[in-house]
Amino acid sequence: MPTHQSWFEGWRLFALLALTLLALSLWIAGMRGFEVEGVRMVIRFTARTSLVLFCLAFAAAAIALLWPNTGTRWLRRNRRYLGVSFAASHAIHAAAILAFAIMDPEAYAAATSLASYIFGGIGYAFILALTATSFDRTAAAIGARAWRRLHLIGGYYLLFQFMVSFGKRIPDMPLYVLFLVPLVAVFALRMIAMAPRARAPAQTG
Repeated sequence: MPTHQSWFEGWRLFALLALTLLALSLWIAGMRGFEVEGVRMVIRFTARTSLVLFCLAFAAAAIALLWPNTGTRWLRRNRRYLGVSFAASHAIHAAAILAFAIMDPEAYAAATSLASYIFGGIGYAFILALTATSFDRTAAAIGARAWRRLHLIGGYYLLFQFMVSFGKRIPDMPLYVLFLVPLVAVFALRMIAMAPRARAPAQTG
């Protein structure tokens, strides 16, 4: 019999997170009458929710290895669904950016650059590839080695992209340095988890 807690797992967890993000984004945009300022608020909101979901998914295995308990095992068991939820959050983010470009082309042009198109485009390409291979059939189709390589390279690229995106705002808004803290923590946790001493208990236990 499924327990009440098990409801917040798997695709049900994804559906709950995705629908909540969509509802909150519509509410935020609606607060400003679905005008440009409301759309820009959605862009900022989804950038932050994407950051949280990405960090949870990318750090899940390392956290479960370093601190094995019920909560961290749940996190690792659901990292696929947190990752797909991250993709959903960033899809809303992309839709808001498109709306911003249509509603205020001049402000959009001033806020973007060729570099943002190139590196942001690569980031979205990785998100699409990671999402497409988050299903058993597609993962099996490309093979375990290729899957691991893709998710490793894609994960670190997105980590770097988040650092650049939030870091470049620090000179004007110093509090943005706080958004770098979870990113640095994720990188550090993954490095620690890769160390032989960290991996030994999992291999012998």
